[in-house]
Amino acid sequence: MNPAWALLRLASPQLPIGGYSYSQGLEMAVDNGRVNNPDSARRWISDQLLLNLARFEAPLLLAHCQAAADEQWADLQILCESHRASRETRELHLESRQMGYSLQQLLNGLPELDASARSFLDQCTEPHLALCWALAARAWGINPQDALAAWLWSWLENQLAVLMKTLPLGQQAAQRLTSELLPLLQQAQQDASRIDPEHMGSAAFGLSLACMAHERQYSRLFRS
Repeated sequence: MNPAWALLRLASPQLPIGGYSYSQGLEMAVDNGRVNNPDSARRWISDQLLLNLARFEAPLLLAHCQAAADEQWADLQILCESHRASRETRELHLESRQMGYSLQQLLNGLPELDASARSFLDQCTEPHLALCWALAARAWGINPQDALAAWLWSWLENQLAVLMKTLPLGQQAAQRLTSELLPLLQQAQQDASRIDPEHMGSAAFGLSLACMAHERQYSRLFRS
């Protein structure tokens, strides 16, 4: 079977986990005028990619995927606990928990998940997105690097979808922005792959403040 099918399936916006429901603070940045045109949107997404995702979120997800692929269940449990503790805001915690729950329900109904992975998943309380993403990659035979690429792509695609719903940004403008951001997406994957797990970490104070403010935003399209 063509391995591209599994990769496209994992990265697809049709994956029923509700990623389209969240903006990760971007809606608040639009509301307060910090992001108001394609240039400011590019800066916001670039900073998130290189200063946050590449330094912490992406290497942490990659570690989940590698541990799941290698059947290192004890290590995976430690990573799960680290991921849960790293959610700085209630909004980010609930997002990871809800999307993880939805992906868990999908995995439970699929025949591809092997017995050892299924047993580990059954023992987890409130599995988060990174864990279930790693187990989905294992189930569908996707190597950790490709699973990370799929996750980064789905993140970028969702951020662009947020912009098209909240800014005067059409599909062609979003595609131009995609062309400009793809090299940074590649850089984020490479940076994440080179980081020593002992040194992963970021301090995305602006993102945390935007997410906390979004929880209290009077009118919003996206969940908090």
